[in-house]
Amino acid sequence: MASCPHQSELSKLQAPKLSQSVHREECTQCFDNQDNDDGIDVCLVCFNGACLGQDRHHARTHVARSGHAFTLNVVRRPKPKPTNSRGDDEPPAKVTKLAIAQEREEDKYDHRTVLRCWTCDPVDGRVIVADDDTTKRLTDGVMQSLSSARQSEVKAWEEEIFACSHALLIEQLASGPIPAEGLAHCASCDLTSNLWLCLTCGALGCGRQQYGGTGGNGHALVHFTATQHPTCVKLGTITPEGGADIYCYACNDACLDPELTTHLATFGINVMSQKKTEKSMTELQIEQNLTFDFSLTAEDGSALTPVFGPGTTGLSNLGNSCYMASVLQTLFSLPAFQDRYYRRPSSELSQDYALEKAALHWATCSQALPADCLECQLFKLADGLLSGRYSYPHTEQPLSDPLARPAPEHTPWQTGLRPAGFKALVGKGHAEFGTMRQQDAEEFFGHLLTVIRRYNHQVRGGAPGEGEPTEIFSFGLEQRLECLGCHRVRYRTDNMDVLSLGVPAAEIEGAGDASKPIYAPVPLELCLDLFLGQETLEYQCEAGCGKTQAVRRTQLATFPDVLVVHAKRFQLKNWVPMKLDIPIILPEGNLVLDDYLGKGLQPGEEELPDGSSPSLPQFDADAMGELEGMGFPTVRCQKALLATGNSGAEAAMEWLFAHMEDPDIDKPVQLGRPSVPEPAAEQIALLADMGFTYAQARKALLETDGNPERAVEWLFNHPDDTGEMDVPAGAAQTMTTRKQTAGGSTTLPAVYRLKGFISHKGPSVHSGHYVAHVLMPRAPNAMEDGNEAWVLFNDEKVVVADRASAAELKKLAYMYVFEKV
Repeated sequence: MASCPHQSELSKLQAPKLSQSVHREECTQCFDNQDNDDGIDVCLVCFNGACLGQDRHHARTHVARSGHAFTLNVVRRPKPKPTNSRGDDEPPAKVTKLAIAQEREEDKYDHRTVLRCWTCDPVDGRVIVADDDTTKRLTDGVMQSLSSARQSEVKAWEEEIFACSHALLIEQLASGPIPAEGLAHCASCDLTSNLWLCLTCGALGCGRQQYGGTGGNGHALVHFTATQHPTCVKLGTITPEGGADIYCYACNDACLDPELTTHLATFGINVMSQKKTEKSMTELQIEQNLTFDFSLTAEDGSALTPVFGPGTTGLSNLGNSCYMASVLQTLFSLPAFQDRYYRRPSSELSQDYALEKAALHWATCSQALPADCLECQLFKLADGLLSGRYSYPHTEQPLSDPLARPAPEHTPWQTGLRPAGFKALVGKGHAEFGTMRQQDAEEFFGHLLTVIRRYNHQVRGGAPGEGEPTEIFSFGLEQRLECLGCHRVRYRTDNMDVLSLGVPAAEIEGAGDASKPIYAPVPLELCLDLFLGQETLEYQCEAGCGKTQAVRRTQLATFPDVLVVHAKRFQLKNWVPMKLDIPIILPEGNLVLDDYLGKGLQPGEEELPDGSSPSLPQFDADAMGELEGMGFPTVRCQKALLATGNSGAEAAMEWLFAHMEDPDIDKPVQLGRPSVPEPAAEQIALLADMGFTYAQARKALLETDGNPERAVEWLFNHPDDTGEMDVPAGAAQTMTTRKQTAGGSTTLPAVYRLKGFISHKGPSVHSGHYVAHVLMPRAPNAMEDGNEAWVLFNDEKVVVADRASAAELKKLAYMYVFEKV
């Protein structure tokens, strides 16, 4: 170490503020971290974290780009594990709450820190000695701050529960003490557990059957439906401290009641005399999450073989993040994503080329920090998953060529990458993906595609980009409607990324039991025929036939390069969508879709008129031209100008950026319903979880004044209604444009081969566990039928999948990914 002539500049630097993210654990451009030999250099101006690896040296590139001259180098080493009196390692503590215990780093690790001046040495950074006060102030500021990783993972398993407006405004009806017999069992059945007390009137009803098979007939929900009394408390969870499980049926979520003690006293219940006798919903969820696991042993009981190397890097679970890990592993197994973010097209994985691409982007990146740039984080993720640099047993050094030989026997699992920064960035501002709760993998897949497309749209100013990876999923879905009175037709084509197929449920009599029935297997072709077929429905003809019937036929307008099939195995039970284990039988060979191709308007067919809905208002021509010139579609420009009162392009543009993720952003403008407010996104999502489409859910809520329970009843009473609303005049042009820009192709034959599938265990897609299976072109210990093998990605555990287990999981997969041959 040496003194530095620039110490006066160093002394002027300030320690990080509480609101600032300090990236001291990991490089923001790769997954090198403070546990590496060289550690991480933390910039003392913007607190970016960067590695010192010879091939990447992101610390040097950050200094060159930012001009920030001083860094704090951080190297971390684990302390020896504590042992008991016998000299053995202490056993891990039993999990008792749905949270990650706050562990202090100083209890587990030793840290070595040194200051560097990059003005003294622009190549490697010169290690310097500063005065004691400056060194301590800056070092303590960095090391004692809440790191960026910790900021995004605080309370990873613990849900934040708040007092909703219904709980804060409970109006209790006049009521005296409830006799003991009135609290003994449900008022509508004989159940004596899972009982919920209405905090408005004191009615006692059983809960819904949920969480690991807990009994319930849903009578508390029936009471809410009849009375609209929203808030209830679960008996058996009330503690003398005033804690309890409280649920708001109006919000359909857990909540807090700050005045619970007073509200219970109304019914003669003294919280001080209460004793907790039942498991809380949190405790039941812990048991569920710990129970749902995927076997890592073969049919004969032998352990599955771990794999290491390029393309087989695991992702550590950040706390309910398996839905994200399974989607990312599947996406980055596809050539389009590998070509875009890592390798040369149609070539082997190329680390040098990946470095060039990432460096080229960073040279022109508009963000000050890589942690705030989606493109930077996608390059980082691709390098982490595909390079193989991080895929090795965590007790050994990286292998020079892991795929050249089988892994040693009894090899421990990988440590796994922790994509905390990526998760925080992609979920930023999202009501669901911004939390640490378990989410639906298919919904996250759609959200991620939207985020990537939105980023690319903004960067390119709306111009189509070369090598846009998300377009491999895009295809057109054609709907043909023929009036049986006049035989005129209407065609509509919608852009889609996922083919969501309903799976018919047929219980096998005599098999299973009432709590877990056995369902008959369903061929995938049958699911396709049910969705991509035709049906007859009631119809009000715009051509003058009046109320008559029409035939609607759904087919594929184009074929995607990669077909994602979403299997909707749901049944409404006690108003809760429950997942059904209905096996789907895939074709023996490839999947052929030739017969499902639509033909479009045919010679001799006469089109139906557009309808008699009110015409659209006049829009500011200059604002429309400016917005369309930026690449926004016409219908989005119209909606933005309507929402902002035709107040100009700038206001409309701000509205557009805030509503890019709206599911109906590309739907035609709906007029004529001024008295009916647009349904809340959460209500639409709730119905979508039951297997209904966005259009069906939205229409049902509009038809029932936004009442979710009535909307469910409406949907089941209108099974043939697709949710299409009246199309305003002028919307036909928008539909035509969408048809022309639909992704995919009409090239035949349309033959597909299964590339991967995502499986889920648990009664609901919002709980349980997700894993991914990917067919790898090159893997050690390959199965005997060639040089390919199914590889199972179970968070950080990456193994060659057992043939029999993979075959069974394939039948019950939640998402299937087919590549076009």
